[in-house]
Amino acid sequence: MRPLIAGNWKMNGLCVDLAEARATAASLAEAPAAARVAICPPATLISRLAAEVAGSAVIVGAQDVHPMASGAYTGDVSAAMLVDAGARMVIVGHSERRAAYGETDALVAAKAEAAAAAGLEPIVCVGETLDERQAGRAVAVVSGQVLGSIDISLGRAAFAVAYEPVWAIGSGLTPSLAEIEEIHAAIRAALVEKLGLAGRAAPILYGGSVKPANAAEILSLKDVGGALVGGASLKAADFLQIIRAAG
Repeated sequence: MRPLIAGNWKMNGLCVDLAEARATAASLAEAPAAARVAICPPATLISRLAAEVAGSAVIVGAQDVHPMASGAYTGDVSAAMLVDAGARMVIVGHSERRAAYGETDALVAAKAEAAAAAGLEPIVCVGETLDERQAGRAVAVVSGQVLGSIDISLGRAAFAVAYEPVWAIGSGLTPSLAEIEEIHAAIRAALVEKLGLAGRAAPILYGGSVKPANAAEILSLKDVGGALVGGASLKAADFLQIIRAAG
């Protein structure tokens, strides 16, 4: 399976910043990448990004989705709305949403299920805090999140899991290569436990201060099937170096 390199712009980006996405798409047109490439901008830019990169290798994603199809949920966006805007993927359960908005595994599972049912490819995020890692609970915590955040229905859909150690996001810190391999192996085992053979196919992305300087060694690890990239995805030059590091 081709690796997946997904850029998460978070709450960054105005119309002028679509030039970075255009530059990424243009580079991939000149020299196709071994990896699939996605950019997940703020909701305000999804439709405009889709128009800018139409016909290119760049997949447009979203950063969140509501589990319900419609209703009185002011400020929220449904899976059908994201599809209508041009999205093909969506991030669910990012640690920033789990921490700041109290999202539970059950809610994340419902979001992923709704996304897949609408034809979106969910990227389900999991990861431990620094306290949990220092307490020796990283494997147990992350495995539990996978089991709780992956609905059995995803066994019939395309999806990815992203491992993001909470303490590494935006900090410049990264786990050791051995620690990354350990958690990715645990995620794979949990996916197989939950979904059987279908759990062997989903790519497991690494996220957490991924940058051009460390991308190649991380992407070479066993069971690392790509990367979820934060700040480094905002500039085409940096993002493309990570994309090219995938092969």
